[in-house]
Amino acid sequence: MQRSSFNVPKMDCPSEENLVRMALQDMPELSLSFDLKQRQVTVLHRASADEVLARLTRLGLGAALQSSEAVHDDAVPLPDAGDVAELKVLRMLLGINAAMFVIEVVLGLLAQSAGLLADSLDMFADAAVYSLALYAVGRAAHLKVKAAHIAGWLQLVLALGALFEVGRRFVFGSEPVSALMMGVGVVALVANVTCLVLISRHRDRGAHMTASYIFSANDVLANLGVIVAGALVAWTGSAVPDLVIGGIIGAVVLNGARRILALR
Repeated sequence: MQRSSFNVPKMDCPSEENLVRMALQDMPELSLSFDLKQRQVTVLHRASADEVLARLTRLGLGAALQSSEAVHDDAVPLPDAGDVAELKVLRMLLGINAAMFVIEVVLGLLAQSAGLLADSLDMFADAAVYSLALYAVGRAAHLKVKAAHIAGWLQLVLALGALFEVGRRFVFGSEPVSALMMGVGVVALVANVTCLVLISRHRDRGAHMTASYIFSANDVLANLGVIVAGALVAWTGSAVPDLVIGGIIGAVVLNGARRILALR
């Protein structure tokens, strides 16, 4: 066996971590550990380090080999009994994000808010990450890739729809309901804070849960952005703050879809 460490500068959330897992999933006798804060992934493998690097390079995340050394087979970690608890948390996170996606889509349309619609896509992106992780357990490699691409295409379509809606409202005008924006933003904020609390109990168990914690923390910032945009709409009487936050969140989701679809 070999232990190789790779620096992956653009790996900073569960989406990128999952891309790395998917890229390497069919390599024999493989074990992965992640450090998102340092943008690093350590791989125990039998294939050459160059082959691992080639797969990571195709993801477009800036991967570079830092070190590689031979290790005894006993270095391969055994399955963690705590995985059952982590799966339970992932299912709860999936349920929360899926429910909030539906709620924000419906109320975003009623509020005429591009920000809420875009934030709902962020919820969808989270739900796609968690559902893909759960679906992938025990599945064949080609089914995992297929599942990832389905999630990526759907995310792409929704992101483009959100950006088109932002552009349409910028040209033809809109009247976002600031009170509804802030109200739904607060509900979404509570949902993501709940996710943070759930993950925090497991965040030290492994890189995947730490990544999920960081991902939900970023969602809290997006929710705060929607609330601030709603307040600015009420204060200025202009729809521009709503369009700006909608455009920013839509672009982030679009970039996430691009990275998923780059997976082969």
